[in-house]
Amino acid sequence: MLPHPLIHQLRTLKLDGMALALHEQHEQPASRELSFEERLTLLVERERTCRDTRGLQRRLAAARLKVSASLEAVDTKHPRGLDAKLLRSLADSQWITDRRGVIVTGPTGVGKTFIGCALAHQACRHGFSALYTQTGRLLQELTLARSDGRYLKLLAGIARVQVLILDDWGLDVPTGEGRRILLEILDDRYERASTIITSQFPTTVWHENLGDPTLADAILDRVLHHAYRIELKGESLRKQGNRLTTLAEQP
Repeated sequence: MLPHPLIHQLRTLKLDGMALALHEQHEQPASRELSFEERLTLLVERERTCRDTRGLQRRLAAARLKVSASLEAVDTKHPRGLDAKLLRSLADSQWITDRRGVIVTGPTGVGKTFIGCALAHQACRHGFSALYTQTGRLLQELTLARSDGRYLKLLAGIARVQVLILDDWGLDVPTGEGRRILLEILDDRYERASTIITSQFPTTVWHENLGDPTLADAILDRVLHHAYRIELKGESLRKQGNRLTTLAEQP
């Protein structure tokens, strides 16, 4: 007979992992041969595993990553100039603890966003919070937020995120207000949190693309220093995929 009252009490205390493990123990006669300490250890380990899983799911949901990516799924053998050794060194997320950033540059379609999301996914695995944003849309949203009183609250929320992805950096030239907002975002994060930036433009033209020399100096001073660089090259992976599909469809 199952200990229904005890299982109910465990669930009431939100110890669902322990409740599940206890149910399984009563379903498996072999578990009766274990000592009290051994059975209790199994209950505690299951609870910890369940909590870790739920925590990861919450962090990934909050991150709103554009693509479902992981470092294990990154193709390090494709000829696009990816430094596999550097990517492996980032896998332990120590760069986040050190408040450093990552800059991923390269032409369209070489996997910049995928790598950025994979690094953010790894960060979530290690217990860090993350958030994916498209740079232009983020600046538009914050510009609108100035007029309805949400600006400071949104800015504070972004500052609390431990890993922020600014995707498609430089795709649109920001307005004067957009540049000032971008500076505020990056100033809040400088040496306090980590930022992943992906861009199809090399860092050598970022200053010019920002459009204002003074603000560009201030923005890039907070971006380029203490950041790891991943510089990709080569043909779009999407084009190659389409070519392979076309060849496969030929008689």
